[in-house]
Amino acid sequence: MQRYSLPAIVLHWLIALLIIGTFTLGLVMTDIPGLTPTKLRYFSWHKWAGVTVLLLAALRLLWRLRSTPPAYPATMPAWQGRAAHGLHGLLYVLMFAVPLSGYFYSLAAGVPVVYFGLFPLPVLIEANPALKPVLGALHYWLNMGLAALVAVHVLAAMKHVLIDRDGIMGRMLPFSTKQGVTK
Repeated sequence: MQRYSLPAIVLHWLIALLIIGTFTLGLVMTDIPGLTPTKLRYFSWHKWAGVTVLLLAALRLLWRLRSTPPAYPATMPAWQGRAAHGLHGLLYVLMFAVPLSGYFYSLAAGVPVVYFGLFPLPVLIEANPALKPVLGALHYWLNMGLAALVAVHVLAAMKHVLIDRDGIMGRMLPFSTKQGVTK
């Protein structure tokens, strides 16, 4: 079975770890009462991680558009292939929608985003108290949707490992000994 290319594998796992970390940090920071230095620091880290996910997702999408992914195993039913393709498409959409909704939520709150405290991102909308709760809710629910899709993705991968035993997970593992790395 062919494998994904090394850049695709690295981007997959790096983005996965960043999404999990950013999601977890978002839950932790919003549970901190009041406005403390720790909470402000976590908000900055959360924003920086979100911008990084957005940048890496753009890089990953560009890589994906120029590279053909390895084929699914011949033993995999066609409906599962369509479901996997649809799930991956939704994951890509949310890898962009979640950080963008957070960015616009921050701007609507009147808080500019300064990447790593050094690079101010453009202010595309002015502070808007009426839009702030709408964008906050959108960001929250997009995150919940992303978390649900990541869970489905992980469960599907585990199904292939534990039930199907078709080696499909080896296509994306960074240290797999399977042959046939794709372009």
